[in-house]
Amino acid sequence: MSNINQQNMITQGTKLVGDIFSEGDFRIEGDIKGNIKTSGKIVVGKTGVINGSLKGENADIEGSFSGKLKLSGMLTLRSSAYIEGDVEIAKLSVEPGATFNAICSMKGGVKELNNSDEKTIPEKKEKSA
Repeated sequence: MSNINQQNMITQGTKLVGDIFSEGDFRIEGDIKGNIKTSGKIVVGKTGVINGSLKGENADIEGSFSGKLKLSGMLTLRSSAYIEGDVEIAKLSVEPGATFNAICSMKGGVKELNNSDEKTIPEKKEKSA
């Protein structure tokens, strides 16, 4: 059985073209063109660049991301972050200075309204004379 507590790292100066599948956390300081899927946390450092898709639980971005981002948890954008594309997340944290040019939808934390909720509003009764 593999140890998924270790962090994978793509270092500065490394370019990777292709897809990455991992159960562990990832730190990216290099340049990735492709798709990343992990059940761990992704950290994109200041020198990190991702062009493609990212699917995971949580992400902390200081560098650049362009593409489709889908997280079941929290997206944290640091002040140096640059994001563009389609983003689907549960929670969002943005530091002042971050660039966020994305179509964003928040899933998981949104409670959908249904017809039974409308019945809780009291109806006005007409006064009889």
